[in-house]
Amino acid sequence: MPHALTFGEFELDPASQTLRRGGEPLKIGQRAMSLLCALAEAGGATVSKHALMDRAWPGLFVEEANLTVQISALRRLLGPATDGGDWIATVPGLGYRFAAPKTPVRNEKPGLVVLPFDHAESDLDAGYFADGIVTDLITALTSFKSLTVVSRSVAFAYGGHGVDSRNAARELDVQYVLEGSIRRKRARLRVTTQLVDGASGAQIWAERFDGTLDDVFAMQDRIVESVAVRVQPSVQFHELEKLRRYRPTSVATYDIFLRAQADLMDESEAANRRAFGLLQAAILAEPDNAAILMQASWALEHRHTMGWPALGADDVDLCLRYARRALQHANGDATIMAQCGMSLLQAGRDYRSGMAVIRAAAEANPNSIFALAAFGVASIHCGELDEAEALLSRVVALAPLDPDVRFALCGLSMVEIIRGAHEKALALAGHALAVNQHFDATYWMLIAANAHLGRISEAQRYRDALLALTPTVTVSGIRAGQPAMIPSRIEPILEGLRLAGLPE
Repeated sequence: MPHALTFGEFELDPASQTLRRGGEPLKIGQRAMSLLCALAEAGGATVSKHALMDRAWPGLFVEEANLTVQISALRRLLGPATDGGDWIATVPGLGYRFAAPKTPVRNEKPGLVVLPFDHAESDLDAGYFADGIVTDLITALTSFKSLTVVSRSVAFAYGGHGVDSRNAARELDVQYVLEGSIRRKRARLRVTTQLVDGASGAQIWAERFDGTLDDVFAMQDRIVESVAVRVQPSVQFHELEKLRRYRPTSVATYDIFLRAQADLMDESEAANRRAFGLLQAAILAEPDNAAILMQASWALEHRHTMGWPALGADDVDLCLRYARRALQHANGDATIMAQCGMSLLQAGRDYRSGMAVIRAAAEANPNSIFALAAFGVASIHCGELDEAEALLSRVVALAPLDPDVRFALCGLSMVEIIRGAHEKALALAGHALAVNQHFDATYWMLIAANAHLGRISEAQRYRDALLALTPTVTVSGIRAGQPAMIPSRIEPILEGLRLAGLPE
């Protein structure tokens, strides 16, 4: 089945027989659609009049004038091409030719295989333990919809010593290999794991676990949890590095996703604006791509939450429309569900629906750091502080180096300010600042905690740093972007900002 084709502001999907302009479907007759598909699929080559008539009127004898009428109607519908000419050109004496469409935008998720772990063939206990870890890892990683994970039955065909990870990656057509080994010395076990680039065989990261046979099931759970939370972000980071080196002008959906992800995680206003521009172009090409829609919603939600200048006439409305469309196509992806839930909660103030979606995301993938962090932050605004603290503390314990830990650290700092533990809040916010120096909310916590401790000059120092990042930020703008289900939760932050002299 042909891929969707983009040309100008149009997207033609032969599979669903739809034509869109700017993401909106156009009314087009069945014969006109058949002609357009035939011309577009030829990739710029001339299609004879006879072939076109066979395509639009199969098995029927029709006058050539019918074809001329349909082509004229298509030209009126499409308007001028980007070069000012017609999208459909007449080739005298032969037929018609369509302006060659752009390269299709495709989603190219990275593939991964978890190979059976190496162990002594004579050690049956270690063998059962190894197979259990690999099975559980495959199950856990399958929950990350941004990865294509090879099934257990196929992966276990590569069991045995001496398997070359590069050969396995090539034969299975995957980019990444997760492999490991188990060594046993009496009652003690040592498990090593490593993520490998399938093309080069280079090690991306490795980790070692030690334990005893007495707690073998607890050890197995610990290994699966620790490895699962590291694999997906490591793959994304490695893919971004390859994108920067080898395919800087790629239009593949996953590459656009990576570029926008990097800009959004930068947290600065300028990077956010740049990401939204990328995503707008991608949405024109793939209006139902849930990952791209989610990121566009994220960009607008973050601007609203931070009190940044709007990008359009109604950023909140567009944010919610993107979020709801993304949820329609999320297919159980925990990251998409969590971020769209945050958009409903933060921008839309739809607390019941937002919390339900976020909770479902955390249940769909308990190893998703982003989903757990979103659940924790949402619980600060709409749930129990103790639950928020437990969720966010788990994020910090599981993934202290993950970029998404900034949300957890900042959230924990807010919890401590609400409780009046300002010294604890400062320590957590300081850690968050070390992770990312562009996250406005971290500065809110540093300003408020210092102000409540009477350290006004220190609070003002952070206030000035915040204003340098976001010159237009105000107390009222921050309040407008925060959920108001439990207004008392944000008040200590706002009061601290006022004490430090942030403009009202």
